[in-house]
Amino acid sequence: MVKVETTTTNPLDLDALLKDAAVAHGHLCAGQVLGVRMAIHACHLLGIEEPRGKDRKRLVTFVEIDRCATDAIGVVTGCRLGKRALKFVDFGKMAATFVDLQKTAGDDLYGGVRIAARETSRDLARERFPEVADKNQQQMRAYRDLSDDDLFAVQSVTVILPPNEFPGFKGSRVACASCGEGINYRREVLRDGRVLCQSCAEPEKRYYTVL
Repeated sequence: MVKVETTTTNPLDLDALLKDAAVAHGHLCAGQVLGVRMAIHACHLLGIEEPRGKDRKRLVTFVEIDRCATDAIGVVTGCRLGKRALKFVDFGKMAATFVDLQKTAGDDLYGGVRIAARETSRDLARERFPEVADKNQQQMRAYRDLSDDDLFAVQSVTVILPPNEFPGFKGSRVACASCGEGINYRREVLRDGRVLCQSCAEPEKRYYTVL
């Protein structure tokens, strides 16, 4: 992903972040606008003023879909997959959970908010902006102008986040007894006294087929 910096003095300025999202994603679309709005709303709810500045180590974000909004969420929050601050949970939902590492709720338990796009937002786009014929442009206009309550459903949540899931965690690395590949972040599986990677432990669950 292209690294972008907000030029405005307000780190959560909508216009500046939409420009940054367009640069990072390659274009601006309705999903990008929705993702930017969602992440800004989360930061406001959590009291995070500078997610890419002084508050950059506070957030871990779980995204539930691999679509345009996910890139936009990364732009606003600064959370990246490579930094282990962005987690992908494939639920196929236009939703994300923003975990505040300063909100400890117990051992390995942290507070945050889960925000999901309302299904009614598309209907509202058609109702409010019928003069905009292009569907994407219509939704972009709506997702920019509609209120947070119109766009999103919000839940206060807690998330289990053990130390090995934290950004910057440096744990032991072990080799799979079957394929010999290295395994990080305690993802190994013990089978009949042998340390295996998940792929070798349960080959039927592999996402790939070896030719």
